[in-house]
Amino acid sequence: KSYKVVYLGIAIAPTEGKEEEFHVGITAHDGTYSIDYEIYHYHKEETAGFADKDSTGTSPAATLSQDLAKFVVDEVDKYRTLHSYKIIGGAVTEEANTLCPELRSQLWQKLDIVCFKFRPFSNHLDDKPTEATEITTKVDEESDSVVRKAIEQFGPNNMPRLMVKYRNQVLVDNDNQSELATLQDFERTVHPNTWKATMMYADSLKARKVKIAFFNSTPQGGGVALMRHALIRFLRRAGVDCKPKPEVFRITKNNHNILQGVDRETRLKEDEINILDEWCEQNAARYWTSGKDAPLKSRATGGADVIIVDDPQMPKLVDIAKRLDPDRPVIFRSHIQVRADLADEAGSSTAGVWNWIWENVQKCDVFVSHPVREFVPANVTPQKVGYMPATTDWLDGLNKEMSPWDLQYYMHEFFLETLKMGVDPQVQFKLEFADKHRPYIVQIARFDPAKGIPDVLASYAHFRSEYIQDWPTDKIPQLIIAGHGAIDDPDARIIYRQTMDAIRDTYSAYAPDIIVMRVGPSDQILNTLMTNAHVALQLSTREGFEVKVSEALHHGVPIIATRTGGIPLQIYDGRSGFLVESGDYKTVAKHLYTLFTDKPFYEGMRNFAVHNITDEVSTVGNALCWLYLADALSKGEKVKPHSGWINDMARLATVPYDDDKAIEVKIQRSAKLDVVKGASEQRARDEMAFKRRVSEPANSQEEEEGDRDDCLEM
Repeated sequence: KSYKVVYLGIAIAPTEGKEEEFHVGITAHDGTYSIDYEIYHYHKEETAGFADKDSTGTSPAATLSQDLAKFVVDEVDKYRTLHSYKIIGGAVTEEANTLCPELRSQLWQKLDIVCFKFRPFSNHLDDKPTEATEITTKVDEESDSVVRKAIEQFGPNNMPRLMVKYRNQVLVDNDNQSELATLQDFERTVHPNTWKATMMYADSLKARKVKIAFFNSTPQGGGVALMRHALIRFLRRAGVDCKPKPEVFRITKNNHNILQGVDRETRLKEDEINILDEWCEQNAARYWTSGKDAPLKSRATGGADVIIVDDPQMPKLVDIAKRLDPDRPVIFRSHIQVRADLADEAGSSTAGVWNWIWENVQKCDVFVSHPVREFVPANVTPQKVGYMPATTDWLDGLNKEMSPWDLQYYMHEFFLETLKMGVDPQVQFKLEFADKHRPYIVQIARFDPAKGIPDVLASYAHFRSEYIQDWPTDKIPQLIIAGHGAIDDPDARIIYRQTMDAIRDTYSAYAPDIIVMRVGPSDQILNTLMTNAHVALQLSTREGFEVKVSEALHHGVPIIATRTGGIPLQIYDGRSGFLVESGDYKTVAKHLYTLFTDKPFYEGMRNFAVHNITDEVSTVGNALCWLYLADALSKGEKVKPHSGWINDMARLATVPYDDDKAIEVKIQRSAKLDVVKGASEQRARDEMAFKRRVSEPANSQEEEEGDRDDCLEM
């Protein structure tokens, strides 16, 4: 079913002399005109009990706010159902936001509405009316004003615009004008122990007014950009002073492929090194070292207290940061799979790229890697190496739970996009919607040489030809390969074309049931495809951590994935999914048959997957690690992970795990992560030294310094 897209403006005003009575004005706008207006009356006594009361004693004001927010959300839900509207976005007035601070996040979580906050018109309208008719006029005019302002925040395909302001600073959530989640929403996504530890570090950083700056070359679309937007969103709610600083792309993509071993022929040339280094130097001079609050300036002149460079494509920034303030903590995160074996091979193209990176980042205080030993080349200082996984946000458009109404809308949008393909008459989309009971298999990933798309096609073809050749058409699962890429990924078009050619030339018998789509910048479409899938695949040939695996499990979708990179750490083989060797398409087909024919086994796997997701791959878990590092380093403490997990170090210093009770899910720890022999023993000594300092605070300064010296031994 097709829905008409509209935007809403919402204004709320209290009735004069009645503390628990409000007028709610809602204006609908189709992008050209205001097309409808409704007014609602809220009376506390008529709607009591809407909000979930806190048994520990929620204040009356908080309860009123929650009840009022739920009233508005319920009325908007009824309104969209009555008119068959898909409400993409909107805005509330500043007064409405003050009365209902949780309203914007509730509209996002419950109704999939991106909602902004604006001041309507000018200040002369701020005077409170005294007559009921004036209140009606007030909420009418104000709701109409803010919805027109909201429309300006949306671009092509009704997507919120990415805002980048002065000095290339990315404005997350339009500089906090929209709100996808409150601090309480984030708290509900993790175990209480994770939350307690995270907030302890946040409070420490706030109290000391520590400033943190993140640097990454991609402001939109890629995995790091998604993680960073979510992290900044959370840290702002927590009150931590943290700013993202985000643009060359063909050279950096070549480097990505060389480091992964995908491209062994191309080499990083001297003139390309000069281009990349000069680009960093120019951006640093123009944006990040001059003017008020420039992050790379020395701390003495107002720069950030901790610098985090989350990009192997701009390593020069580590060198620049240390040059400007040698004692300032700088953390470098290597977020892709580096073929350490090739990086260690003198004269290889991978070694050429890696040596350039290491020359620039070797002065970093902590070297953060995906939790895979093979990603750390031999020349990295061993005691600096710490492990952190990639993470995802359970509250964003990729992962939040959506209503059947919204799922149907996005499935229809996906259907319309496929009709626009027009690439090849043989490759036409014939997907039956979920309510028609035609199941499908999905791989959601960028169109990248390392994502194993040829193996996905081979696995599906073998599944069709060897296992279900006699199944009726309405029972045959279809295959969807979908994803949207980072704006710095020029390979996507090439891989997409190769995939379509393979379907036409090799798999034409199954072409009508294979859907390949480069989805636009709509997280909710990918969310819908994963939510409705029967099975997910992740058949990467080279991989970093690939948190898309945990996202599938979060949705309760069993996954078949390769033993590549950090993928095996996320899957309990045979319980939440299946692990296979890269290229083993026959075993993939066998597992597909099991998951489509053994319903009790399938349901058991779904249930296990949903209940065994670790906080370590969440936004809050990610924040815990970064806040720990920033807190410790900004205090002048030495942080030497010795191949340890940053999460474990953060928890040890605040709320240690109780492994005997096993009440918290953790990523499976691998004994093969030690960069050098004896690293695990060194971590054990560090832990004992830390516990000794905590239990014996009266120790002399000399003893404490001795313990710290122990941490440096290898």
